[in-house]
Amino acid sequence: MACMKLGSKPEAFHREGHTWFCTTGLPSDVAVEIGEMSFNLHKFPLLSRSGLLEKLIENCSNEDGSHCVLQLHELPGGAKAFELVTKFCYGVKIELTSLNIVSLRCAAEYLQMNENYGEGNLIAQTEGFLNEVFSNWVDSIKALGTCEVLPYAEDLHIVSRCIDSLAMKACADPTLFGWPVSGCTNVQSPAGVVLWNGISTVNKPQSVREDWWYGDVSFLSLPFYKRMMQAVELRGMKPERVAGSLIFYAKRYLPLMNRQSSFKDTNHVNPGTTIPTPSEADQRALLEDIVDLLPNQKGVTSTKFLLRLLRTAMILHTSSLCRENLERRVGAQLDQAVLEDLLIPNMGYSVETLYDIDCVQRILDHFMSVENTAVATASPCIVEEGKLMDGPDFLTPVMLVANLVDGYLAEVAPDVNLKLPKFQSLAAAVPDYARPVNDSIYHAIDLYLKAHPWLIDSEREQICRLMNCQKLSLEASTHAAQNERLPLRVIVQVLFFEQLRLRTTVSGWFFVSDNLANSQDPNDNLGIPKTDGSHQVDPEQDHGAGVDDMRERVLELEKECLSMKQEIQKLVKMKRSWNIIPKMLVFRQKSQRCNSKKSRPCDVKTPLSSSNGHQNHEHGELGN
Repeated sequence: MACMKLGSKPEAFHREGHTWFCTTGLPSDVAVEIGEMSFNLHKFPLLSRSGLLEKLIENCSNEDGSHCVLQLHELPGGAKAFELVTKFCYGVKIELTSLNIVSLRCAAEYLQMNENYGEGNLIAQTEGFLNEVFSNWVDSIKALGTCEVLPYAEDLHIVSRCIDSLAMKACADPTLFGWPVSGCTNVQSPAGVVLWNGISTVNKPQSVREDWWYGDVSFLSLPFYKRMMQAVELRGMKPERVAGSLIFYAKRYLPLMNRQSSFKDTNHVNPGTTIPTPSEADQRALLEDIVDLLPNQKGVTSTKFLLRLLRTAMILHTSSLCRENLERRVGAQLDQAVLEDLLIPNMGYSVETLYDIDCVQRILDHFMSVENTAVATASPCIVEEGKLMDGPDFLTPVMLVANLVDGYLAEVAPDVNLKLPKFQSLAAAVPDYARPVNDSIYHAIDLYLKAHPWLIDSEREQICRLMNCQKLSLEASTHAAQNERLPLRVIVQVLFFEQLRLRTTVSGWFFVSDNLANSQDPNDNLGIPKTDGSHQVDPEQDHGAGVDDMRERVLELEKECLSMKQEIQKLVKMKRSWNIIPKMLVFRQKSQRCNSKKSRPCDVKTPLSSSNGHQNHEHGELGN
């Protein structure tokens, strides 16, 4: 820490309670009162160094030379600063440090201790030492911390000069200037040589992390910290580093963010530091200021941190403008989010659902608006066809968001209070091309139907329109074909498309088989023998093996298709069992009446092996 010594005389003051006395032996002729403290001093040392004290003493002195009393309750730095000023006026040894220089500089300015009242007066001495303090990072941090209780330092531009000095050091490479950066040095030996495991590492340059200054500036008050962030941003600091410092600061003073169990990060506050918890109003103001200071560039601030900020903003009931800003930021980079952070609890006054579905809907709408603008400006019509088939870059974020939304729907679907329009609106916000496979959305729909068994058939068909049966995998199609919760029409569509897919596959294999049958060696047609001496494979054997293999695969597909037909027949029978049974009963009653009224020719289908007596008995009954 920088230090500067002034004066040469030994200590000449002693304190008794709230009163300071000079031990020079001469009786005091002036008393200066500052707060509860009183200083019994002499006029000449004071008026010879201070213009203000000279005027006050002249106005206070009477013709009889009685004792003069001065009141300096508004002196910057208070009694502690005036103690150093008094010793400086008497030439007593004092020590200037980064902790007292600001208050002493303000007090010297207030007392008008300029060069008109002696060469090397206190203003000049403190200004020279301030320049030395500003050249050092640690001293500048300490000096700026003392400015928080000294509004007079703002008028003297001490705060702005200190912040500019800190901003310049934070933006530059500290290894180029050898600044004593906090947290960048290891434990030092008494001789000043850096030691690591007992081995000297003087010649080994130490690496300095880009976040070396985060911890030091986090101890600043919010107004000074805001000015510090604005200063480093004006000096061209990378947005990633600005965002990193803001994240560090928010974690230090927003305990609600650290209480979230899923918030895992290595950039937390050191366990040894004890920081008083700010009030809810202070945390609300802090969060709103941090959101305003965050860089606007996409991807600079992690989506995880933005969602944590959004959740904390809901708990603290920040302004709607702040929450909208966070939702817009999250929506711009929703493809980087994870499902765990998107599960925001519903904190409204009228809680209907467990999670805040409306908030996620707004975030998704922001994302789709940004992506639609990007797709429109990409002009895919002028891109080559091959590149479009490979999948353009602007489709990747949409597909990631589609998987995220489907997973979110699966999490909220079991909520019995989730209304069908909200589920449909959230699922339909993602375009169809973003779901190459519809297994995830089918899983979410199935969970919703399971949790809402009271839905009527029309509502079930309506929710099933959210998925494309043609994009279901074989496993999902098999599950859907046996799913009793799905409408019958949807099951038929699933089986139809699966059978169509099988037919397409089989036809493709037959096409390959025909090509194998027609492909022969041209040398065989010409009758030219093969004389290269290498082992030749008989084309007829190769063709026969290929055809046999193809037949086996076709038989397997036919068996699988037959099993699927049997499953649908069983399902249709189950669905219509209650309608078929009454019809069968009516049909049996009608057949019995018909048999009782028919004549003998009606029994032509009676087996020939039956006895004549039995036939006569039957005819006799019919005759009667």
